[in-house]
Order: sequence, then C-alpha cells, then structure tokens
Amino acid sequence: MRRTLLRTCLAVALGLACHAQSMAQTAAKGASGLPLPRFVSLKSKRVNLRIGPGTEYAVTWMYTRAGLPVEIIQEYENWRKIRDADGTEGWVNQTLLSGERTAVAAPWMRSRGQGIYVNMRRDPQSSASVTARLEPGVIFQIKECNGDWCRSEAEGSEGWVSQGEIWGAYPGEAFK
Repeated sequence: MRRTLLRTCLAVALGLACHAQSMAQTAAKGASGLPLPRFVSLKSKRVNLRIGPGTEYAVTWMYTRAGLPVEIIQEYENWRKIRDADGTEGWVNQTLLSGERTAVAAPWMRSRGQGIYVNMRRDPQSSASVTARLEPGVIFQIKECNGDWCRSEAEGSEGWVSQGEIWGAYPGEAFK
C-alpha cells in the first residue's frame, strides 16, 4: 500500500514538474511564437512609441533613426512592447520592426567623454588587430555572434566586436 502511494505521489510530482517546465517554455514565447525577449531593429525612419498597444494610445516618443536596435519584451496581437538602450519602454506596431540585427557600441559609456572607443578587430580575439574604433552610441549591423564576439559592419568597416561592449546581443548569445 505504501509503495503504491509513494509511486502515485512520485508520478504526480513528475507530471507537475514536466507541466511547469512546459509552461515556462511557453511563457518565454510571445503571441508570434518567437522567443521573448529578443532583439530587432526599427525598420522605419519615423516610429511612434505609444503608452499602450493601439493607435488610440498616446504617443510618448518618436524615434527618427531606422536601424536602431530595440528589445521586444512583450507582444499583444500585432503590437510589440519594446525597450531601447536607454531603458525607455513603449508599444510599436510590428510592421515598423525588422528582424535585421543591429547594435549600439557601449551606450553606457556615451557620457564619459572623448577618447573612449569600442575596438572592432580583424578576428574574434582581443589580440587581433583593430580595423575600426567605434565611438559609444554608434549603431552598426551584426552579421553573426559566437557567444563572445559579433561579426559586424559599421560605416564601411568590417570586423569583430566583443559582445560585452555592445547593446543588441545577449551575453553568450550565438547566431548566424
């Protein structure tokens, strides 16, 4: 009797654990079926940031730079709640977003003055030669990331930038 009860309890606990894991995986995906959070970029040169998911909500900010990287943190129908590198959050229509990956060079260092740069290197290692020096706040394209470095293109220069010095790819994220 005790063994049967113990087996039943273990089976129920295992079932609940599997269900909880499944729910956690589902919660990490938005209405689109894509993972949340995730990085995208602004497709349009003019993008209204709204306080809610719809055109009836007030505009709190207007972005005027296509290619700016943003992070999608929530989805509701065809609206996406985004966060920018400064931490500003709001809602935009999904048609104004692109899956093209871009990044900002060390936006947290913008206010530190001149003479601070993010080095773009020929190869994905800190000892590789520098191909370009990016000022904090510069926006550039990301072609791929290996978890430590991102192959990038900025203002006609190509090379690798340390993932720890950009906003637009998660630490340890790898993609091609």
